[in-house]
Amino acid sequence: MKERVALCLLGAWLMGSVMMFAVAPQNFRVIDHLLASSPNARFHALAAELGPGSMRESLRYLASELNRAFFLQWNVAQLVLGAAVVWLCWQRQARPRAKVPALSALFLVVMLLGIVTPFITRVGRNLDFVAREPPPPQLSTFQLAHVAYTLIDVLKVICVGIATVWLLRAKPEPTEPERAA
Repeated sequence: MKERVALCLLGAWLMGSVMMFAVAPQNFRVIDHLLASSPNARFHALAAELGPGSMRESLRYLASELNRAFFLQWNVAQLVLGAAVVWLCWQRQARPRAKVPALSALFLVVMLLGIVTPFITRVGRNLDFVAREPPPPQLSTFQLAHVAYTLIDVLKVICVGIATVWLLRAKPEPTEPERAA
């Protein structure tokens, strides 16, 4: 039963990661789509009143704050998922191969939550409402941190995937009646 719970948690972890890969960039894409073709007349009236540049900048700020909140909350949720998976893997002495990638993924989440996410948040907030022409010096730092986050997150997903495959490929432990026989 512990193996099945671990597999469910690993599936949730993978799905949550895939959702974050999709949601974060979409939050920014939808801004330009809405400004260009929203069917809502009141929205266009507000955009005209505020001015298209100011409206876009305000909506991008909102998207940035939403993404910051989503990533922080998702990283906390991953910490819980990862800790539960690692604990379940340690309970299953017959499944040692899944322990290393599960523990590695958890370590990567701790890095994201404790180091990378706070750094990106701090640098990103310093870039909010800053003119992009010429590019501000902090922009290259933010882009580099964003690439680092993405690479660490992809590595984490690979570790979670490996742990999942190894748990799926493992032979099931015998049940109590099978052990007695």
